Amino acid sequence: MSFSKLGLSQQLLRAIEEQGYSEPTPIQKQAIPVILSKKDILAGAQTGTGKTAGFTLPLLQILDEKRVTKGRNQIRALIITPTRELAAQVGESVKTYGKHLPYTSATIFGGVGINPQISAIRKGVDILIATPGRLLDLVSQKALDLSKVEVLILDEADRMLDMGFINDIKKVLAIVPKQRQTLLFSATFSDDIKKLADNLLKSPTLIEVARRNTAAESIQQTVHPVDRERKRELLSSLIRKGDWRQVLVFTRTKHGANRLSGQLEKDGITSAAIHGNKSQGARTKALAGFKEGHVRVLVATDIAARGIDIDQLPHVVNFELPNVSEDYIHRIGRTGRAGRGGQAISLVCIDEDAYLAGIEKLLKSKIKKVIVDGFAPDRTIRAEPILQKSKHQANRSRAKTSGSATPSGKSRPRRTQSR
Repeated sequence: MSFSKLGLSQQLLRAIEEQGYSEPTPIQKQAIPVILSKKDILAGAQTGTGKTAGFTLPLLQILDEKRVTKGRNQIRALIITPTRELAAQVGESVKTYGKHLPYTSATIFGGVGINPQISAIRKGVDILIATPGRLLDLVSQKALDLSKVEVLILDEADRMLDMGFINDIKKVLAIVPKQRQTLLFSATFSDDIKKLADNLLKSPTLIEVARRNTAAESIQQTVHPVDRERKRELLSSLIRKGDWRQVLVFTRTKHGANRLSGQLEKDGITSAAIHGNKSQGARTKALAGFKEGHVRVLVATDIAARGIDIDQLPHVVNFELPNVSEDYIHRIGRTGRAGRGGQAISLVCIDEDAYLAGIEKLLKSKIKKVIVDGFAPDRTIRAEPILQKSKHQANRSRAKTSGSATPSGKSRPRRTQSR
């Protein structure tokens, strides 16, 4: 099937062709016609499935089919994302596919100055992409009018709930018109997501392009058992011997990301860390260097990595397994995108056996285990507990990384010991 059969306009088809795409992905095939019919949807799609274009393309066409002459420069579409990086990615998609249409967009998030964002909005914006905290900041300052929103999109809604944004979402829902089209995208369908959908959507069409809580079949998953103290040594060895040129590595904490990045640099491997304590400028620079090939290894925490969109990223490494099993799926979904092949490597020490068991239970399958020559784990080493924060602490620190606000709209105080 070609994009031309999905009912898209010539302007959009032209933009798609200029990006080098000829056939829609499964989520695009299913979602685009339903969205164009003005129905609400609940879509389950992993990262890398093309879901961003799956809602951006029909959104642009809907706006174009009903051009507004009076009250021009009003916000007609609102896209909410959990993180700055994802907001930036969606903003770029809107610009890319809407380049031949007369619509303006703006992307707003915390961590950067608010005044330029206010100025951009005052000039007139048709499509607004925002993280919840900065959005409510601007609403509280009366710098935003959301009374004319026709389409509301929640992207990666599961992550927004994980980050403690449910109250922020409720505040937004109380502001936007009740008569609207709502699109909810989520990588997983938890009970909380179903509850949110019940309160948010009107007779939605359910779209699923993959089994729930599964990893893409195009991803080759491998576990390398190793002692905790030899993980960095093993990682450096794998990168060198495999001549890996672009590697996304996950750690559980910001401090761990900084430490590992510094160690890899000492090993002669160009590396950068990306996490919530980094300024937005530093995060953007690190990501750009990684995409352009100047940085060989990008070490990231879970939240900071959301929104990283890199075609043909070949390698994802779990330097430390996540304590939440679903996060494993989000992590490895950075590779094997749009049906392409990819490798997901997990370096697992004895401390993480319970985490690995939880992941395999979620996947309903065992992950292949390969002991690398020279790195066989010492069976005499005993497991040590991995210290974890309370769920409340985790949610607060996760929310901070996206530039969120407290329910009152005031900025949260900076925390130094958060993820």
